[in-house]
Amino acid sequence: MKILVTGKGGREHALLTALSESPQKHELFAYPGSDAIATLATRVDVPGLPELIAWMKANAIDLCMAGEEALLVKDAGLSNLCAEAGIPCWGPRKEIAQLEASKGFAKKFLKCHGIPTADFTICTNAAEAKAAITEVPIVLKFDGLAAGKGVAVCTTKEEAEQFIDDVMEKRCFGAGDLLVEKCLTGPEISVFASVCDDAYQILMPARDYKRIRDNDEGPNTGGMGAVASLELADPALMQRIEREIVQPTVQGIRKDGLTYRGFLYFGLMLTPTGPQIIEYNCRFGDPEAEAVLPMVRGDFANYVFEAAKGTLKPDLIQFAPGWSICLISASAGYPASSRNGDVISGLEAVSGARVYHCGTKRNAAGQFETNGGRVLAIVAQGGTRHEARDKAYTESRKVTFDGLQRRSDIGTRNFE
Repeated sequence: MKILVTGKGGREHALLTALSESPQKHELFAYPGSDAIATLATRVDVPGLPELIAWMKANAIDLCMAGEEALLVKDAGLSNLCAEAGIPCWGPRKEIAQLEASKGFAKKFLKCHGIPTADFTICTNAAEAKAAITEVPIVLKFDGLAAGKGVAVCTTKEEAEQFIDDVMEKRCFGAGDLLVEKCLTGPEISVFASVCDDAYQILMPARDYKRIRDNDEGPNTGGMGAVASLELADPALMQRIEREIVQPTVQGIRKDGLTYRGFLYFGLMLTPTGPQIIEYNCRFGDPEAEAVLPMVRGDFANYVFEAAKGTLKPDLIQFAPGWSICLISASAGYPASSRNGDVISGLEAVSGARVYHCGTKRNAAGQFETNGGRVLAIVAQGGTRHEARDKAYTESRKVTFDGLQRRSDIGTRNFE
């Protein structure tokens, strides 16, 4: 089978690794991919989405897997164009991918279908947004895609007004509305499901760490680490999440006359009154994918292929027992900026852990160097959380580069 994955980061590196470890050997391609991904998949070099569709048709691609979110809503939409070309695509159509692309669309969907979420106001200008701040802490969300950086949890009115000015006046993320949302409290959990029309399968849950510094301090990032395990949530909690959130979401999509085929991420807050949804992502989370995918057993490639064609076969995959912990190494300046060109040392010394490249490239000397905000994800597994954590940190410490930022409390924060 010929499989193409869209994207270039750590999530896509993890997806392609999982595909490469399926029982049958498949021919893998990546668009645009990265220098590290090129060891697993042939990179496709085309100027845009229409040319990519033409390339896939010309090269008889059997399956397209959407790694990152942008192409799902770009132009006519990756999945929509694949359907027109007769190429099975694991990733939702543009119409329902708005669940991630537009926070306002998602909140209206949640309200319409009675799915628990925080109260909110949609604001079209800075004055409206500032007037909507009646208490702190408050959550502010840019309506569109912002690479995981469009959300601010503000503890003071001054902090909130500064974020509003950045988003609504300076337009740091481009044009778009701003959501002012009540701040929920409680531990967070990431729940993933494979959704295929009316059918769904809930996958291994995870927990990510969004703030740049220990103790959940500093600005939000795309994610500084993640923990994954079937033990992360007890069966009663998972049953409640399925009953109150996952099932109504899948049913709501169908009631709205839409079709969903792909991974669906539910970012949840476990509040004192029960789980509430913070956000949807219309693909696997990042860095949660890097923590979850090493735990997949079975035939991942055929599982996705059959689901993309319309038949979900849960028995094709299983999840290993134990724990998986992912540590992100970020570049100097992240998340406000990122410094490129710092040479990475120690990669060859890592043993018994997986290394996924989030933002790297090879220099003229063949060395990997930093090329983005989040640089590497180093992931280890263990029978217990402590074993996985100790292994992940032991191996991560072998890898260094100038300006490296890494949290020291992944796998302990929110547990101890």
